[in-house]
Amino acid sequence: MKERPILFSAPMVRAILEGRKTVTRRPVKGLKTDNPVTTGADETPMTCCWDYGGPVMRCPYGKPGDRLWVRETWTRAGNGDPGYLTYRATYPDCLPPGLENIPTAHKIRWKPSIHMFRADSRILLEITDVRLERLQDISDEQAQAEGIIPVPKTTEDSHQFWRNYHLSGDGTFCVGTPKESFKSLWCHVAGGSFPKGEAAYKASPHSWDANPWVWVVEFKQVTP
Repeated sequence: MKERPILFSAPMVRAILEGRKTVTRRPVKGLKTDNPVTTGADETPMTCCWDYGGPVMRCPYGKPGDRLWVRETWTRAGNGDPGYLTYRATYPDCLPPGLENIPTAHKIRWKPSIHMFRADSRILLEITDVRLERLQDISDEQAQAEGIIPVPKTTEDSHQFWRNYHLSGDGTFCVGTPKESFKSLWCHVAGGSFPKGEAAYKASPHSWDANPWVWVVEFKQVTP
């Protein structure tokens, strides 16, 4: 068993803590064919490495049984004690009455998740399955396992809608299916890494329209 770090945004950290997120999809890097071999000689699915007509490609996140410790946005301040460990994902945006002496979230100097040390991580995940899929092959069920948020129904019999992350992270806009919601989340997260704008994102090999191969890593939360 090996342990490796993995980065998650604050909304996805909350989804993990609430038990809504049990899988993550990450772009495959270095795949030089459209048709990698995804089953072994005995026709059983491969679970951590794939053959693509060249060197064997291994999942960088590990294999079933390996563990991932979560890196998230954090700091060592928040209640007046410089040694106090605080996490952005669960720090209140609006402080309740009686806590006026605690700094608000926007006044705290948060540290990027990439700078978190193993000892400061509070979430440990155990990998239960690894597979290779095309991004657009995700099902509605798997989209929900990615941690997307349903929009509250207006009436008991009204249609269930889902958050549109690309247009509004607070749920002001919505879409009709879990898969559409995940698509908006993928575009929102992946597109945010392209400061030159939407055109640069759409031209990238990791865009939704490019339908890249992705690592599908399923996990369960375990005690750190």
